[in-house]
Amino acid sequence: MNTLRALFAASLLLLSLNATATETVIKLATTTSTDNTGLLAYLLPEFEQQSGYKVHVIATGTGKALRHGRNGDVDVVMTHAPAAEATFVADGFGHQPRQLMMNDFVLVGPKADPAQLSQAKDLNDAMTRIANSGSKFVSRGDESGTHMKELTLWQQAGITPEFAGYNAIGQGMGPALLTADQMNAYLLADRGTFLAFSKKIELDVVYQGASALANPYQIVLINAERYPDLNHAGAQALSNWLVGAQGQQMIDEFRVNGKQLFQATYQASAE
Repeated sequence: MNTLRALFAASLLLLSLNATATETVIKLATTTSTDNTGLLAYLLPEFEQQSGYKVHVIATGTGKALRHGRNGDVDVVMTHAPAAEATFVADGFGHQPRQLMMNDFVLVGPKADPAQLSQAKDLNDAMTRIANSGSKFVSRGDESGTHMKELTLWQQAGITPEFAGYNAIGQGMGPALLTADQMNAYLLADRGTFLAFSKKIELDVVYQGASALANPYQIVLINAERYPDLNHAGAQALSNWLVGAQGQQMIDEFRVNGKQLFQATYQASAE
């Protein structure tokens, strides 16, 4: 009898410990750019120390990150595809979207710039020059926010990306930059990851500055009514900290090779 009681008590303790562990872990699905740049490694230890939570990061493309949210596999998502995020919220999977920070997309390519993008009169002209010049272009091809933006740019330029030099690799931003460098190809990249990789590659920024290349990031909570068993308290705490004074200041102060990668953009009045 004493043995049975001991086993029962041990089982209760184990269940209690598992429940506590679950409540203190926050599952965050986010983009490869926030991971590859080192931003999360810079931000999250400070949040974890202050809050007592531990953040488990799943770094993937925006499309897959939002699917994790739709499936209830994560507690919160941080992505950079405004149209997809709006659909995610409208469909009842997410709520409280907060614009967290901003950087921009750039077209990068070989230093020789064989398609002469540096002379393009506008963004549509730049995309057309790539397709018509016989140059190589590397696409992430992974349903990421960057991939979604790239497909939009081709569409706006009236181009179907099926030309001979087009290569969709199904990889994240870091591997895509390395591949484009090896292939002497053009690529659409977020500026933050490009700067983080700039000492590893020979590619240059060859077109930048168009308003259509703006790249806003949002953090979105998962709907508690749809998935009540998730760690909603932890997700709310993370969102609040990132849009709070310290989180926003740290985002602005984050540097790689002496350069700012992201600009904090949260405004409480926008909610």
